[in-house]
Formats: sequence, C-alpha cells, structure tokens
Amino acid sequence: MGGFVGVIHNGNGEKSIDMREIRLMCKQTEHRGLDDEIYYQNNDISVGYRRLSVIDLDQGKQPLSYDNDRYWIVFNGEIYNYIDLRKSLERENYEFKTHSDTEILLAGYKKYGSAVVTHLRGMFSFVIWDTKTHEVFGARDHFGIKPLFLFETNKKIYFSSEKKSLMKNIKNDDINMNALQDYFTYQYIPGESTLSNNIIELLPGHSFTKTFYGRMHIQQYFDAKIVPNNKINKNNLIQSIIETLQDSVEKHMRSDVPIGAFLSGEIDSSIIVAIAREINPKIKTFSVGFDRKGYNKLDLVKQTANALQVDNESLIITPDDFMKEFSNFIYYIDDPLADPAAFTQYFLAKLSSNYCKVIMSGEGANEMFGGYRIYTEPKSLKWFKLLPKSLKNSIKESLSNDTDGSRFKNFLLRGTTPLEERFVGTKIFKEDEKQQLMNHYNLSRPFFQAVNSEYQRSIGSDPISRMQDIDLHYWLPDNLLLNADRTSMAFGLELRTPFVDRRIYELSKTIPTKLKVNHGQTKIALREAAKFFLPDEVVNHQKLNFTVPLNDWLKDDLYEWARKIIKHSSADDIINKDYVLKLLNDHRDGTKDNSRKIWTILAFLTWYGIYSSHDLTSFK
Repeated sequence: MGGFVGVIHNGNGEKSIDMREIRLMCKQTEHRGLDDEIYYQNNDISVGYRRLSVIDLDQGKQPLSYDNDRYWIVFNGEIYNYIDLRKSLERENYEFKTHSDTEILLAGYKKYGSAVVTHLRGMFSFVIWDTKTHEVFGARDHFGIKPLFLFETNKKIYFSSEKKSLMKNIKNDDINMNALQDYFTYQYIPGESTLSNNIIELLPGHSFTKTFYGRMHIQQYFDAKIVPNNKINKNNLIQSIIETLQDSVEKHMRSDVPIGAFLSGEIDSSIIVAIAREINPKIKTFSVGFDRKGYNKLDLVKQTANALQVDNESLIITPDDFMKEFSNFIYYIDDPLADPAAFTQYFLAKLSSNYCKVIMSGEGANEMFGGYRIYTEPKSLKWFKLLPKSLKNSIKESLSNDTDGSRFKNFLLRGTTPLEERFVGTKIFKEDEKQQLMNHYNLSRPFFQAVNSEYQRSIGSDPISRMQDIDLHYWLPDNLLLNADRTSMAFGLELRTPFVDRRIYELSKTIPTKLKVNHGQTKIALREAAKFFLPDEVVNHQKLNFTVPLNDWLKDDLYEWARKIIKHSSADDIINKDYVLKLLNDHRDGTKDNSRKIWTILAFLTWYGIYSSHDLTSFK
C-alpha cells in the first residue's frame, strides 16, 4: 500500500529521464506512505515508491521483482484473496520469497498475463514491466477504489497515484473547460477527464499495455451492470447476503497493523462494525459531529457504539477548523471535489490516523443495495407514462421559464423529463446558471452528455437499475471512492470498503428491484440481513449523512472568509465573480439557499489558486 510515480521510456534503450525528476514527483505523494521511499530505473522505466506498510512489514518492499528479476511491479492497494491465489500457484510449483500480496500479484501476471486482473479480489492500481519483452502493463481495480493517472507524450508515458505528481511535467496545460463545466453540474468530474487537458485517470475496470516501440493501448476488462433476477428466493438471498458480508469484512480485516472503523450510526457502517467486533472485540470506531443544532449526530452514534459494545472516539468540527484545513483538503483531493461529506471524512481520517493505520468504511452499500431515496422516484412518477409525449413536452415547456420553485412544479418538471436528462446523481448548477457563472460556457455540451453512454448501454433495464448503473459508474468512483482514497491517504491511513467488493457485487446485482426499493423503503434486502447483526433500533435508523452546516456557516462564521476567497481569486477569466458574490450575498440575506453552489465555487477557486502555479512544493 502507498503511492507510486513513474515514467515509461520511449523504447530507444536509453535512460532518458533524470532521477531527480522522479524524486520531485514522488515528493508529492509522500503522505501516501511514510514508512519507506525506494527508487528504481532501467532502460524501460523509472519509478519511485512511497510505502505504507500494512502486510508483511519486513519483506513487502517495492518495487518488487519475480522470476530472477524478469518481472517488476509497483502496486498500490490490497489483494484480499491473495492467500487463496498463493495456494493455487503453489500447487503449480510457483515459489515465493515473501508473504506479501504484491509478490502473489506478480506471480499471477507471469501465469495469466493481462488476464491476472480477472482473478483479483481487492482494491488496486499497479504497473508491471517485463525486462525480457520490454512490455509494460498497468491496471486499476474493478470499481475504482484506487487511482491511476496517465499522461502520454510522443516520447514518454508518465503515471502516478495522484495527479499532482504529474503537474510539473506539463508545460502550458490549459484547464479542461468541458471537465470544469461538468464539475459545476456534478460537484465532481465524471469519467476519465481531469481539469488538466493532458492528464487522464484510468477508468475503473480498465488496464493499459505499452509495447517496446508502441503507443499506450487502453482496454476494458470489467463492466459493472445491474441485472435483477426476480426468481431469487428471498430467504436464500438474505442468508447469502449475511454470509457474503461476513466473508468480505473478514477478508478486509487482514492486516499486520491496527485496524479501526468509521461509525456513523446508520446500518452500513454499523454492519461492518458488528461483524468486525466478532473478529476483534477491541476494534476502535471513529465519528465526527458539529456544534450546530440538527447537525450533530454524536448522541445517536454513542448509542450505536454502546449497543455494539465498541469503543468510540469522536470529534466536534468547528468553523475555525473548517477554515484552517480547507486549503489543505483541496490540495490533497487533487481536482476539486465539492461533496461536503468529503471534507467531513477528511477530519474523520485525521482523527483515526492517531490510533490506527487501516480503517474500514461503508461506501458502496447504497449503490450495491439500492439505498438512495431518489430511487423511489420512478414509482411516484410512473403515471406520467400514460400521458402523450406531446402533452408532456407542452407541460415541460410551459414550466421551464416559470420562476416558481414550488415542490409541485418540480414534480411536474421531473415527471415530464426523460430519466436520461433527469437523473445524473446530483445537479448543483442548472444550465442557465452555468452560463452566468462561466465566462467560457460551451453551449454544445449539455450536462447529461457526460453520462449518456452509460444510459445508452442500459436501455431496456428498469428505471431503478438504470439509476444504480449511473451511480456505480460515476457517483461511486468519481465522488465517494475518490474522497475515500484522498482524505485517508492525506494522513497515511489505508481506507478499506467491504461493501465495494466483487463477491458483494456479484450477489447484489441480481437482487430483485422490489427487494431494493419498495413502498418508500430503501435497501430492503440489506435491512433484512442487518437484523442478523444489529439491534432493531440500529436497523431502523434513517440514513445519517456527515452533513456540514454550510447553510448556517456561510451566513455568519464563514461569510467574510468566503468573500475574501472570491475577491482575491485570480480566476477572473474563468468565473464571473460578480455573479458569485451575488450568490453569496443572497444566501447571507436569506433570499435563497445557495450554500452548495457557493461551496462548489469555493472549492474550485481554492484549487485554482493552489494548482495554477504548478509550484506545489512551496504549498506543502
């Protein structure tokens, strides 16, 4: 576990990069691994690695070689089925010098080649090079838990665990304005794009190959898809969920260092903690809250911790904490991410890192088991299917210019809007608002274009399954898992997500829709399974988000702070600052709740101030 950087050479047989450049790149990832720092170079590749020691503390150093130094690897993540893989390989006379999952992965590559990824259960990004054939192979895990960034030129391919490590290698790199436009819709950047035109993030379930003189070739090896099976027996399904959850948590707890868990009080994290406690009764849990009425859930968290008989450490976040850490958070997150829960998790990770080196969290449960309340919407809108298309278009057109923001108008608008244009996970700014906000708005890029390919692929599926598909391919990897990786690794903490697991997915993708969402209830099958692990009062808790009191804070404690960020920003060519200041003042005056819009803008402006100079060393 840790972080890596590297450069694949152009095939001319020369070491065409100064290792000082690799060291500078690696410096930007030092927070990902404080236990070791190692460098390697040959005629094909130059790499640097920062290690966070979690398994096989003495022998699991990287870069690691196999088969008399023919195969080499840098690897970030954990392979949870590595013990089973090792036994299988040993039966075929493969030998090992370490007890690390890294060596198992490398031996698996020798046996299976690029198909090794289909045998892996875990979170990973890695790059392997073969010193005999001069071929380089890299991959990212099935769901995008671990990141891998790429930047290709005519002479080199740069790669890294974090985008910031690649920034100094790009000259005259303009902001990707289409990606920025998407950001202001989604609060994150969907897909492979980043805010840097030349840098991409390898998509989940994808790998790349580079031959000696060839260009990089990217291919997909896995594609998540929801395929409900209405013939499944409910009792058998619930028992399978119980057993698969137990197996996943047990696998995710394999570690040679202390491991803890986040605890929010709702069933996702509570299930993980309940199972983990059976394995380690002394497991410690962590929570955060705020000192504002309606935002502090710590009393409920304490009740849950007592019911589960686990220790709990908690922290109250203040506006001063918020302002002090905001620029640090934006630095570590790479590209801006405006989900308020991400900043809360940043403090959770900071707290947890004082007690343990590995943490478990509940990301993925809602995407796998149908946990979002928005999934109940298709049933409430189903009667709109009876209306002629012409009538729906007329209703939608008549309401489009109506400034009334009533719930009934919103209901009519959503009912007359196709799912593909209605549901994209979240929508911070509408198109007319983005035109006012951005000085270079692209009229030819509607907000739903970023997710359109996934909708096209799911034609014929039921609406709830299609919504889950969107969340599995965008909301989960590009928001939640990005948040999980960057906020935890900012403090040298490894975060594991037992719900984002291949066996969990293979089971959950077949759950009948009526056992996911029905009669206004969500995660029905998971809640039934949770009764095996949890007291009734915990099972029946409503979903509790780690919500930041932005609405209140931006009216008082954070108003001047936010105003200064806007006024002093050098992004005048990109953002209409007069419009932004009006949003802030209208929010302060109570005219409209613009808190999420302001937060999204502040995240970008702070990011722009940090990254536009490319001088990240001075920031750190």
